[in-house]
Amino acid sequence: MIWQQCEVFCDEGNIVMAWATNTESGFDFQTLGQNRRIPIEMDGLRLVSFLPVDEKDAL
Repeated sequence: MIWQQCEVFCDEGNIVMAWATNTESGFDFQTLGQNRRIPIEMDGLRLVSFLPVDEKDAL
């Protein structure tokens, strides 16, 4: 329910929603929008990877 509300109101923004779980990493998350944070799986762990900063956004 919360995520559906986020989808409605996100527009051009970015959202990261994280929560505790009983996985090895202890958390899970999902992202929405043109976010630099992306979920990746590595050795069975769900981790956060950051995309490089866009040159035009860095100024």
